Amino acid sequence: MTRTVFEKSDVIPMVAEVFRELGYEGASLSKITTRTGLSKGSLYYFFPGGKEEMAAEILAHVEAWFSANVFEPLERDEPITAIQKMWREVDAYFRSGQRICLVGAFALDETRDRFAAMISQYFKRWIEALCAALVRAGAAIEAATAISEEAIGGIQGGLILARALNDEAIFQRTIAGLAERLAKYTQGGSS
Repeated sequence: MTRTVFEKSDVIPMVAEVFRELGYEGASLSKITTRTGLSKGSLYYFFPGGKEEMAAEILAHVEAWFSANVFEPLERDEPITAIQKMWREVDAYFRSGQRICLVGAFALDETRDRFAAMISQYFKRWIEALCAALVRAGAAIEAATAISEEAIGGIQGGLILARALNDEAIFQRTIAGLAERLAKYTQGGSS
């Protein structure tokens, strides 16, 4: 049975979950229609460029969410509050490790080449925003850069490991440990 959808903004999250589950290559148009309940006509109405346009729109949607909820607060708000917000938002967005990072997944296979600029920009902005918050909190730039890269890499690794072992507690422990490490950089030290 097909679903009735009125807005493109309704379709993007549904299609994103199919890409999360099956990857770019595994998400054929027939699998997308089956799993979302949308007709092929509806999909082509919203995405005349097909699967590649769907993926690009989904990546833009993810980036916009992270911009509003993670990157911008890190760039403009009081740094310690913004970093604490980042941990809460990351945990909620990735459903405590039960939801993979679609941008990260796209970075791991041949899909990366299709969307290299979007993938690179997402991770660079996150690292730079976190680094800027740490510097505003008193960390030295070199230390802030290194720990920011470690934190974002740790989040991605924690997601993969939690999914691979089907144990969301791994992700929760990972971000708790990373949050504790980052806190050392906001307490006047640059460990």
